[in-house]
Formats: sequence, structure tokens, C-alpha cells
Amino acid sequence: MASRFITLAEVAEILNIAPAQVYSLVRSGELPAIKIGARGQWRVEANQLEEFISAMYKQTAEFVALNPR
Repeated sequence: MASRFITLAEVAEILNIAPAQVYSLVRSGELPAIKIGARGQWRVEANQLEEFISAMYKQTAEFVALNPR
């Protein structure tokens, strides 16, 4: 069974970006996440990550359409 929540490090690995970039996306609100536990560890819901990825595809397509070579 796939886990409902993933760590910021796992998100970074999935997106092939630095963990600091994921943290920045979370802190800006661009990537929804929750902070849980006494140590306040961040978790991203898997479906939120998929929605973020879909939104980035849409944003990229719009950019390409508006900025042809």
C-alpha cells in the first residue's frame, strides 16, 4: 500500500530537486503540506504532489504557447 503522506526529502527525490527547493515551495504555499508532531516535521499528501505536478505541466504548456521560439 502506498503511503498517504511523504517527506520533503522524498518529494525532492521524486521531483529531482534539492530539499531546500521543496521547503521553499511548501513555505510559499505553492505546494500544500502539513507540519506534524512535536518536532514539527513537514509532510506532503501524495495527491497534493500529483496536483502540483499537473499544475506545473499546465503552467509550462501556457508558457510555451506564449513564448514560441
